[in-house]
Amino acid sequence: MNNNINNASFPNTRMRRNRLSSWSRRLVKENNISINDLILPIFVTDSEIKTAINSMPGIDRIPIMQIVEIVQEAKELGLPAIALFPETNSSLKDDIGTEALNEDNIICRTTRLIKENISDIGVITDVALDPYTSHGHDGILKNNEILNDETLYILCEQALIQAKAGSDVIAPSDMMDGRVNAIRKKLDKEGFINTQIMSYAAKYASSFYGPFRNAIGSESNLSSKSKKSYQMDFTNSNEALREVSLDISEGADMVMVKPGMPYLDIIYRIKDTFKMPTFAYQVSGEYSMIMSAINNQYLDKDKTILESLTCFKRAGADGILTYFALEAAKLIQKG
Repeated sequence: MNNNINNASFPNTRMRRNRLSSWSRRLVKENNISINDLILPIFVTDSEIKTAINSMPGIDRIPIMQIVEIVQEAKELGLPAIALFPETNSSLKDDIGTEALNEDNIICRTTRLIKENISDIGVITDVALDPYTSHGHDGILKNNEILNDETLYILCEQALIQAKAGSDVIAPSDMMDGRVNAIRKKLDKEGFINTQIMSYAAKYASSFYGPFRNAIGSESNLSSKSKKSYQMDFTNSNEALREVSLDISEGADMVMVKPGMPYLDIIYRIKDTFKMPTFAYQVSGEYSMIMSAINNQYLDKDKTILESLTCFKRAGADGILTYFALEAAKLIQKG
């Protein structure tokens, strides 16, 4: 080290000063991930045993009779909410998703069971037809076109039976135009004025959904058919602001961006523009990529989980749906 260097040439501002010690880094930390930010997605099955989702290492489809156990674990860890997704038996699927309107379908039964056994944890239920249709699309399909207005009627009825079953938050993920307004009016008319709506306001036609479709059993039905006529084009960002603006005006209580990490810019723009409760979904493809790298020892599991989730907070997300929710909560508790 050259001690003759003129001190005047040294930088006055040294960004590294605040980084030298762990206590100092904690003092200046701008964003923190907390257990309050985490929502656990759960795949529910009619099977009597857990079934592994091969495309999502470490994630299982949970039998209804075991659902209370996992939700209880989520509650004890401090998670504010869980989100339910069904694996519907193929024999119950048809062209118009009739099973979605069955008041005793797998989601309604699961919701009632949770509400009968566990209090003080939110239950979020998905409103869309893809788990129930034989063609795997989110709406009614006719002449290779998804019919928007005809689908809205079914979505409203689906939302209503879920609310009756005890769902706290209705989460329409279908991307039909006007569905938030239609569902809000239906719920209010039937007396469910306090049932919240978490709109998948900016849901992109993404390649990152593949493992999810495998998990709910819609992958083979959907095959090569595209959802690009109703889900957003991944090249667009201004369009996301229009979608969110419409859903807010129609009565959405919260909005969501899906997928998550490849769309951090969208999360940022939405939060910055609307100052609205904004959520992100760290989707199945994101989870599977991270887990593949972890299982191949390319990445450190604990550090990668927390870093990936903190990125959402930095972008402006108020909460995150993530398959890492239970593990992340344990890591946060450990400090």
